[in-house]
Amino acid sequence: MTITVKLRFFASLRERLGEADTLVLPAGSTVGAARDALMARGSAHAEALARSRAVRAAVNQKMAAETASLADGDELAFFPPVTGG
Repeated sequence: MTITVKLRFFASLRERLGEADTLVLPAGSTVGAARDALMARGSAHAEALARSRAVRAAVNQKMAAETASLADGDELAFFPPVTGG
């Protein structure tokens, strides 16, 4: 069984990866598994989402840890940390 999540990218990630996409994953996948699957696409995705980069995630517009579970139809957003002054 699989799930399909809607992907959104913001700020510098949007510039590199586009605004939106979808991803099909095994049922029971986590945010971390989704990130790994995206990095496996290679080049731009691997570089932009590399584990050495600070990247935040949100599921259905709520901040989420890498261990958060995903469900079919969820929106998963990735963005760099935001700083302000």
